[in-house]
Amino acid sequence: MPANKPQQDRAEKRAELLSEARRLFIEDGYESTSMAALAKAAGVAGNTIYWYFTDKDDVLVAVLNAVVADALADYEQVSTAPIAEQLLWIVDTLQQMRTLVSTVHSRATRSPAVDAWHNGFHLMTETLFRTTLEQAGLSGTDIEAEIKIGVFTIEGLLAHGLDAASTRAICQRLAQLWTPT
Repeated sequence: MPANKPQQDRAEKRAELLSEARRLFIEDGYESTSMAALAKAAGVAGNTIYWYFTDKDDVLVAVLNAVVADALADYEQVSTAPIAEQLLWIVDTLQQMRTLVSTVHSRATRSPAVDAWHNGFHLMTETLFRTTLEQAGLSGTDIEAEIKIGVFTIEGLLAHGLDAASTRAICQRLAQLWTPT
C-alpha cells in the first residue's frame, strides 16, 4: 500500500506552482512551457494544476500578479528618488522579466484574461506616473499626454533593448522634461 502524502495547505501548494511557473515562463518561455512540464517541475500529477488554475493563461495572470506585487514592494525603496532613477529602476525591473513582457503583448490579443491584466497594468503604471509627475509639480491638461509619453518610452526601451548608456540618457532626458525649472 503506498504511503500517503501529508496534506499540504492549498495556498502553500498554489504558491509552489506559481514559483515553478514563474521560473519556467522566464527561463523557457510561456509557449515552451506546457502544463505537463509545469506539473512535473512542481512534482504533482498533471491534472492537479487544474485544481488551482482554470488554464495556462490563468497561471500566467497569477504569475504576473506575483511579479507585480514583488516589484511594487521593491519600488517603495526608489519612490522618492529622482525621476530619472525611478524610470531606470522600472526599465531594469521589467528588463529582468523581458520574456514575460513579450508574452503579455503577444497573448493579450488572444486571451481576454491576459488583455484585462495588461489593461490593468497600464492603468496602475499610469497612476504611478501621474503621482510622480504631480509630486514633481506638473499638472493641467498636458499631464495625460506626459503619462502616455512615459509609458510608451518605457515600452520602447524594453522592446529595443538599448545599451545601458543609451537607456540612462533617455531616462534622464525624459526626467528633465518632467522636472519644472
